[in-house]
Amino acid sequence: MTVQGTQDALITINAGSSSVKAAVYDATRVEIPLCRISIEHVGVGAGVRVSDGDGLLIDERTLAGAGFEAAIKAVVRVAAAQGFAHPEAVGHRIVHGGPHHAGPQAVTPDLLSELRGLVPIDPEHLPQALAAIQTMQEAFPEALHVAAFDTAFHRAMPRVAQLYGLPVDLADEGIVRYGFHGLSYESIVTQLRGLGDLPERVVVAHLGNGSSIAAIYRGRSTDTTMGFSPTSGLVMGTRSGDVDPSAVLYLLESRGLAPPAVRGMLNRESGLLGLSGMSSDMRALLEAAATNTRANLAVDVYCYVARKFVVSMAAAMGGLDGVVFTGGIGEHGAEVRRRICSQLGFLGISLDDERNQENAPVISSQSGMTVRVMHTDEEAVIARHTAEILSRENGPDHVRI
Repeated sequence: MTVQGTQDALITINAGSSSVKAAVYDATRVEIPLCRISIEHVGVGAGVRVSDGDGLLIDERTLAGAGFEAAIKAVVRVAAAQGFAHPEAVGHRIVHGGPHHAGPQAVTPDLLSELRGLVPIDPEHLPQALAAIQTMQEAFPEALHVAAFDTAFHRAMPRVAQLYGLPVDLADEGIVRYGFHGLSYESIVTQLRGLGDLPERVVVAHLGNGSSIAAIYRGRSTDTTMGFSPTSGLVMGTRSGDVDPSAVLYLLESRGLAPPAVRGMLNRESGLLGLSGMSSDMRALLEAAATNTRANLAVDVYCYVARKFVVSMAAAMGGLDGVVFTGGIGEHGAEVRRRICSQLGFLGISLDDERNQENAPVISSQSGMTVRVMHTDEEAVIARHTAEILSRENGPDHVRI
């Protein structure tokens, strides 16, 4: 089966640490994708799934080749096979935009040079994103390429929320709290506005292999758990989250570990995997929790840390009017949501057990504040930003958003 192609195609690329998600939109109308392309477990037997705009499976196959270059080239082949061989624009998710980018922008040689300079801050994501841009530019040299930054949503945070307790000159050099998952948070805010139900003070928990929580006041980021890099904040699948800096110095100085080994430990050997000793997959840990003490401990630590941050985000806003769970765990992890919310009654949070088990859109009890489960759509946000830049390039009547 082939999706009907269009000469006005727009492709989005969302390259994660081990996955690539892509979508194709009609560039003149970006509300609904024409098709989606998903590649998981890049480098270890990845599979390619292609679905239409309604999520119905069109094709599924094993990825021929390993690594991110092969994955991006697979996106190019699939897009061409579906009739999208000549897109007008390609939008790229860029995890780290540094201190200077508060919105999307066209990819230029100067921007690419700047992003390469940020690789030491985020070596887990930026190399893949830069490789994806290069591959897509080679495949579609005539297309407009646009960078949509995960950090941009948080650039308007109050200065007090951005600063660490370090010498202030370091903040001027860019060592500040940036925050991440911004495209996801923007998606949730947009959806809530569409429902006519954006709380004044809402905590959004993006829980997945990478996890963070944000305080969103009147639709704008006020504070968030991730900071200088995506390693900080919550316990995650394989990332440690917050760790006393002296513990890292101890590993370097007294245990004699080299910086690359410590970086690998913090990003790929810690979190749920490190605590449980068995898996970074929350589903596997929940299945084992009844009989495996370490698996249950890992889940408990994950939920305990998340619960503390829900409270701290509410404190940053001076109160709380609503909660949203999103991301793979946030959307499907009923037990995780139950554990996080179980001791938050003093904030007015009370779950309806049946609705929570069903992953219903609203899982709060009638007596509590509204707690939602929502699907985040980062690709739609990337598409909208890319269409906006394309509209500026081609004239205001070209794109209808």
